[in-house]
Amino acid sequence: MSMGMPETSLHEVGDGCLAYLQGDGGWGWSNAGLIVGDGASLLVDTLFDLKITQRMLDTIGNHVRSAPITTVVNTHANGDHCYGNQLVGQAEIVATTATAREMGEVPPALLAALNADQGATGELFRSFFGEFDFEGIEPRLPDRTFDGRLELEVGGRLVDLIEVGPAHTAGDTIVVVRDAGVVYTGDILFIGGTPIVWAGPLSNWVAACDLMLGMDIDNVVPGHGPVTDKAGVTDVRDYLVFVEREATARYAAGLDAFDAARDIGAAIRASEHFGSLGEFGRIAVNVETVYRQLDPSHRTPDVVEQFRRMAALEHR
Repeated sequence: MSMGMPETSLHEVGDGCLAYLQGDGGWGWSNAGLIVGDGASLLVDTLFDLKITQRMLDTIGNHVRSAPITTVVNTHANGDHCYGNQLVGQAEIVATTATAREMGEVPPALLAALNADQGATGELFRSFFGEFDFEGIEPRLPDRTFDGRLELEVGGRLVDLIEVGPAHTAGDTIVVVRDAGVVYTGDILFIGGTPIVWAGPLSNWVAACDLMLGMDIDNVVPGHGPVTDKAGVTDVRDYLVFVEREATARYAAGLDAFDAARDIGAAIRASEHFGSLGEFGRIAVNVETVYRQLDPSHRTPDVVEQFRRMAALEHR
């Protein structure tokens, strides 16, 4: 478990487009984005708890003084991208229908209880999320939902929301600012960290990467990690293709999913291409997702057991 809050930084990645980054983007330390128009702004995602969300809002304060945040897009339902929603005042919150439906599945109170548990489960979850304070968070769900695509006008600028899930979660969205050549990807991109495929199928995620690779974009703001370009998109795509291929081969050979994850994980750690990725234990979740794709009757263990397996692979 890392200690304390990481350094944060604010970067201009295009005309009126900002990226707010938290540390190296490890567990829970997600990014946010700001698109500033004439008299109005759009915020891409809030953060995992109220303290760090308020720190982000304070940091971008000068940029929204004359262009208040009127719209918030939650790229997906994971709490590190939406638990701070209550702090955005009267802004309209927009997300896919699937994201809105999924937001209620892991309420902040559940994570607060897991972190407070005095047994082995609490110790496990604190090793992942112990720096975050989930008390006092009042979930705020989207005011507006969409399916497929939605074009928004924000202070005279056109912003495209494109649903690319289910992939990382049930309803992932990327946010494209065409006039600036910028895309905010949510957790469709982890840069420097291992992608985690909670929902899948992996083919949808690969298709999302292909979609971005075909766009006229210069700067890519991931859900976690540093700002990148199309090379970062290609790296994530390569990882997903590798995992799907290797997990499919081990499924065909009759290996248990966790045994397959151990085997593939060892290969990843030894590889020149993927060996430096953080959070490599996520391979346990990713292999489970491939096995579910190949066999709809495959039963994935509950989320606590999945975190135990990730921790075991990472020797937490």
